[in-house]
Amino acid sequence: VLFLQIVHILNMTSAKIVSFLLHPEESLHSLQNRIEFETGISTGNQELLLETGICLDPRKPASQCVIDGVRGWDSYMVYLFDKSKTVYDGPFASRSLSDCVNYIVQDSKIQLPIPQLRKVWAEAVHYIIGLKEDYSRLFQGQRAAMLSLLRYNANLIKMKNNMVSASQQLKAKLEFFHQSIRLDLERYSDQMAYGISSEKMLKAWKEMEEKASQCAQAEDIGYLDEQIMALHTEIVELQKSPYARRQGEVMESLEQRAIDLYKQLKTRPPDHAYSDSTDMVKIIVQTVQSQDRVLKELFGHLSKLLGCKQKIIDLLPEIEVALNNIKEADNSVMQMQGKRQREIWHLLKIACTQSSSRSLVSSSLEGTASTPAATWLPQSSSGNTAPHPLSSLAAPEDGENFADVIQENVNYLELFSSILQEVRQEQNSMMVS
Repeated sequence: VLFLQIVHILNMTSAKIVSFLLHPEESLHSLQNRIEFETGISTGNQELLLETGICLDPRKPASQCVIDGVRGWDSYMVYLFDKSKTVYDGPFASRSLSDCVNYIVQDSKIQLPIPQLRKVWAEAVHYIIGLKEDYSRLFQGQRAAMLSLLRYNANLIKMKNNMVSASQQLKAKLEFFHQSIRLDLERYSDQMAYGISSEKMLKAWKEMEEKASQCAQAEDIGYLDEQIMALHTEIVELQKSPYARRQGEVMESLEQRAIDLYKQLKTRPPDHAYSDSTDMVKIIVQTVQSQDRVLKELFGHLSKLLGCKQKIIDLLPEIEVALNNIKEADNSVMQMQGKRQREIWHLLKIACTQSSSRSLVSSSLEGTASTPAATWLPQSSSGNTAPHPLSSLAAPEDGENFADVIQENVNYLELFSSILQEVRQEQNSMMVS
């Protein structure tokens, strides 16, 4: 018996407790099936919360419901919520009266012997204490729902911050992209008359600018931000509400009055005296009325908590979609920026190639014009230009220099032809892309 594990489930939809003996290594899914059989709440709609607001992990065994502690295994409670409902129709009927307590409630002025009255009043005190404990358990379930809501809210805040950060980064990248592509289009238009031009590339750049304008729609998260801020305000108001705090002070004072009244009766001698139960019945009625009031407030507040939680659950997928849209737009902008920069460097490569080709041609032509003349000009030590008698005959060394110059010019011509062919191929490939 000492090693048995028993879990107590408080059904918040009916305010009733169901207890289960846990089998060794029983899974949580198995326990949920048993709960469904007892409560009628399907396993898919069950939400089992610990006092801390933590939802039970389906990957762990059912023994996670029972936590060893100084309070003992028989005082720990798990709170069951129905995820298909956000409005709970409390308050619920109070616990039933025992026959003897019901007897004095029906006629409080009936005279009973003191020994018998002690037994009846003892049960009455137990009934009043039970009403207060019922409220305390339900309030603890409401508190678990509040803690669960705050956990969901923390996750919502985290996702919202990620969304806002991603949106701001996208906005900055779009501003940079628009400014840079406008400058590129202006500079490209300036050099089209005397430089390199490509209608297809120009059209592609303008399409990039239009696509970037469409990407700006992804950064518009104002509608989500407004909903989240309104939800935060609602949650703060729920936290500040007096119904978020324990309202059982009246019941506790009535409980103490009932205990004191029973103590006074207990000190009376067990003689043949008789007495009625007017004072005790009055306390019972006031306690029941107080419980009805606080439970009505509790379940009204609980319904608001569950409504906020459902709003968060509905918002999370929308934030996820917005984040994905922002990431896709961000990737698209970066790809367009990289593509345009590669095209700019491609244009620069073509321009540099053409410039080097022109310089090679000009230097080759200058060398061809000057070298043969210098070879055939006579030289004299006096510096005058009078023809030498043998100046019309070429020396062997001069003939060799002239042949070298001709061969060098032929090499330059072949190099120039190959460079021009490469430039044409690169221009054609750029036009096609």
